[in-house]
Amino acid sequence: MPEPTPGSDEWLAQIQEPIVDPARDIVDPHHHLWGAPRNPYLLEDLWLDTDSGHRITQTVFLECGTNYRTSGPEHLLPVGETEFVAGVAAASREGKPGQAKIAAIVSRADLRLAEAVEEVLVAHEAAASGLFRGIRHAGARDPNPESLSIPGRAPAGLYENADFRRGVKRLGELGYSYDTWHYHHQNRDFVALARAIPDTSMVLDHFGTPLGVGPYAEKREEIFIAWREDMAEIARCENVVAKLGGLAMPDNGFGWDRNPRPPTSNEFVELQRRYYLHTIECFGPERCMFESNFPVDRQSLSYHVMWNGMKKIVADFSESEQDAMFSGTARRIYRIDA
Repeated sequence: MPEPTPGSDEWLAQIQEPIVDPARDIVDPHHHLWGAPRNPYLLEDLWLDTDSGHRITQTVFLECGTNYRTSGPEHLLPVGETEFVAGVAAASREGKPGQAKIAAIVSRADLRLAEAVEEVLVAHEAAASGLFRGIRHAGARDPNPESLSIPGRAPAGLYENADFRRGVKRLGELGYSYDTWHYHHQNRDFVALARAIPDTSMVLDHFGTPLGVGPYAEKREEIFIAWREDMAEIARCENVVAKLGGLAMPDNGFGWDRNPRPPTSNEFVELQRRYYLHTIECFGPERCMFESNFPVDRQSLSYHVMWNGMKKIVADFSESEQDAMFSGTARRIYRIDA
């Protein structure tokens, strides 16, 4: 009988664990939805994960390039994604008691439009049925994209681009947040961006993505030392909050996506605890929020195991600190009512 394919339901089902602290309220502030040509991940798939034992009450959808409009002005094509997700969010509100509700949407816009991006923001707002909260225009770019399973496609120098910075500034002026995703070697560029636009609330996704594949595969400790300093520098920018998660992508290089079975929560904690604890130390619990980054991280471990691991990492923190990291910070930043 062939071995189950990593990331498949059969592969993930090999590890089943009792749920840690099952009553704790969780807002998952970072997941995606998509259909063909990818393996579909839609509302029923999301619910299979969020219903797996933890008390996931609300979620935030993050842009991922799905269901764009196929006609019309190019700068408004991403509004199709917001229209699609708003429909899924409405369906989520019709779910069974206790099932997670999609409570906010972070969409895509080309912030190089500078002040003219406001037209796109107005269109997202109209499409989102009250759920539009901000924009992610990711800065991820690496000189070795061929070695990455999810290569960033940002243009060189995006964070320094004057029009882009004006677009980010306009977000803040209109009350929206800015999410970004980039790689570890871009952290200092992000610091400069955050310092230049202190009045826009910014969200750093996925720890700044320390890479561990291709030319970075043998440099984990060297990268960690520099990353540790960079996170402390980013945390000095009071307009930035950190998402704790997204570190189980294949490009992080922990190799779980290539193993015969996924990791247990204890194995997850053993390898990743130091990233979580250092970031919490730098930002403080009130500026941190745990995220799943599903279904991307689903290639490496299951939803219930991942949340078990994150709960174990902060088990010694106070109740109020845990409340902030598991739900409070996300609700504040994305303006979600409990």
